[in-house]
Amino acid sequence: MVIICMKIVLSGPPRSGKSCFREGLKQAIRRIPGAPYPYVITACPDGEGSWFQATVERDANLAAECKAAYKSAFTPAFVERVRVSVERCELPLTVIDIGGRISPENAAICAAATQAVILSGDLSKVSEWQEFWASLRIPVIGVIHSDYTATEDIVPTIRDGVFRGSVHHLERGEPVAGRPTIRWVAEWLVKACQGP
Repeated sequence: MVIICMKIVLSGPPRSGKSCFREGLKQAIRRIPGAPYPYVITACPDGEGSWFQATVERDANLAAECKAAYKSAFTPAFVERVRVSVERCELPLTVIDIGGRISPENAAICAAATQAVILSGDLSKVSEWQEFWASLRIPVIGVIHSDYTATEDIVPTIRDGVFRGSVHHLERGEPVAGRPTIRWVAEWLVKACQGP
């Protein structure tokens, strides 16, 4: 088995549920026997580190306090630190959460990424994210509609080399690792990083 180094950027507009999806994806991957550890790089200074979802589940008030304390703006030092982390990471499966903005800072951070997934509650915003990734020559491997009001997922199908589906009601503090779309994406990523 050939292990491929995948650096997947989780992207999309604000309030699409990226932090919830990221945590659910990490948990779903960890449940797959033989899967590589899903390393997460939090590449946005919004205060929602990899600890955030688990903290919300235990104590939502503490999570909000910590987020407010850790929230900051992009600085050149932050961008360079995260850019180098992405560039030098050689683990088989890395998920990079850049937050919800198309920006020069995110372009710099993602220069060494290998693929992108777009998670969007507003499907009219997908094309601008596709253009952003095309400008960086980073292929989009998945587009997931984050449908907050839906009651079930639409499991992805692959068209033109891109998986497309939907995930329902991503809400902070609710476990989502068992959602059909998140499980499907987890299994797809594990197979992809293990190679042919």
